Amino acid sequence: MLSRTAASLYWIGRYVERAEFTARLIEATVRLDALSARPAGTTAWESALLVVGADQGFAAAGAKVCPRAVSNFLMLAADNPSSIRSCLDAARWNAKSVRTALTRDAWETVNRAWLGLRNVTDMGDTRETLSLIERIRAETRGFEGALHRMLRNEAYAFLGLGAAMERADNTARLIDVKYHLLLPEGEKIGGVIDRDQWTTILHTVSANTAYRWLYHDELKPWLVTDMLILKSELPRSLAGSSDEVVGHLAFIGRRLGRQGEADRLGRQRQAMLSRTSIDSVFAHGLHEYLEGFLVENARLDRAIAAQFRFG
Repeated sequence: MLSRTAASLYWIGRYVERAEFTARLIEATVRLDALSARPAGTTAWESALLVVGADQGFAAAGAKVCPRAVSNFLMLAADNPSSIRSCLDAARWNAKSVRTALTRDAWETVNRAWLGLRNVTDMGDTRETLSLIERIRAETRGFEGALHRMLRNEAYAFLGLGAAMERADNTARLIDVKYHLLLPEGEKIGGVIDRDQWTTILHTVSANTAYRWLYHDELKPWLVTDMLILKSELPRSLAGSSDEVVGHLAFIGRRLGRQGEADRLGRQRQAMLSRTSIDSVFAHGLHEYLEGFLVENARLDRAIAAQFRFG
C-alpha cells in the first residue's frame, strides 16, 4: 500500500469520527441547555467550544456566545478546521483520492453527508438544529456500518486506526472539560447542574445504558470517570480506544511487515491503562492525567505518521 493511500485512509477515519463526535456534542449541549432542571446559560456552550479546541477561533470571530452562534461555528464555519463542514470536506477530499480502496457504500455515506451540508448557511432554531444533526449522525453511522462490511485488509485497518485515535482524543477532552471547567462557580458537586452535566457527557458518548449495566447504581461522577477511562468494554473509553489502536497496528504490522515506534507506544499505553485504578488517577490529579494522555496520544499520532511515512 502506498504511503499516501495509508495517510488518506487514516485521516478519513479521524475526520469522520470527529464530525460524528461534534454532532453528538452539539446535540447534547442543546438538550442540556433546553431540558436541564436549571438553565445552563452560556457555560454549556463555552464548554462545547473548549472540548473541540475551538474557543480561541470563536473568540477571534467576534461573535457572542449563544446557542445559534456556537452551533453555526461548530457545524458550518469554513474557517473552523474542527467544524463538521470542514471535517466532512476533508474526509470527502481524502476519500476521492482513494476511491479504489473504499467500498461504494463507504464512499456514498461520506459524499451524502458532505452534500447534506453544502448549501446550509444557518442552523436555524432548536428543532432545525436537531433535525440537521440527526441527518449527519445517520450518515456517520452509515459510514461505520459500511466499514464493518469491508474486507478486513490494510484499508480497513488504517480507517479503524484513525477513528480509534480520534475517539481517544475526544473522550479525554470531554472528561477534562467537564471535571476541570464546566461546573459554574458557586454550584455544588453532586447538585442538579452537576448531575445534568454528567448525564449529558454520557449522552455524548452513547453510554447511558452502558453505565447502568456496568455499575447498577445511581449516577456518580467518579464511576462515570472510571467507565470513560478504564472500562475497555466501552468502545469510546480511553482503554477501549487504546486496545483498538494496538489491534489495528498489530494487524497492519503482520500484513505489511512494518512495525516500530508506534507499536511500542501503543502497547506501552495499553499496559499502563491496564495497571491504572481510578483512585490513583484522582490521587495524582485527573486534569494532569488527562493532559498527559492527550500529549501521549499526539506523540503516538506522530509515530504512526513516521512509521508509515505519511509525509
